Amino acid sequence: MALFSERNAKEQLDAEASKVHRQDLETLLDRQRAIEEKVKGSGKLKRFGADIKLMFSMIRDYWYGNYRSVPWKSIAAMAGALLYVLNPLDFIPDIILAFGFLDDAGVVALCLKLVESDLHRYAAWKEHQESLAASDPDVTR
Repeated sequence: MALFSERNAKEQLDAEASKVHRQDLETLLDRQRAIEEKVKGSGKLKRFGADIKLMFSMIRDYWYGNYRSVPWKSIAAMAGALLYVLNPLDFIPDIILAFGFLDDAGVVALCLKLVESDLHRYAAWKEHQESLAASDPDVTR
């Protein structure tokens, strides 16, 4: 039997996402550096580094009103997963060597699976915005 199953990940993600409110996004964005540092220091989470940066970028653009073509449920799931990673006393406390980040990685992996199409659409939008800005510096988002 697995120490942390997909069912456990879904329960944890659902619990965190259901607690997320719009004002929590600002707090989460303020904690981005702490979360990214934690991810860099964990072998289990490190492989999600680029995806986590993309999630933060999407949440930031959502927060500032630049990008709203995403359901709140996806934003809440991403925020919930990132807040879960930040919590050292989650399902499997992070201090437990070799296992402490298993649950964090499971929650992030499940979240990415759930919001994959939203992230792909956002990445394409972001790339388009950057190409517009590069071709015409006066273009505003």
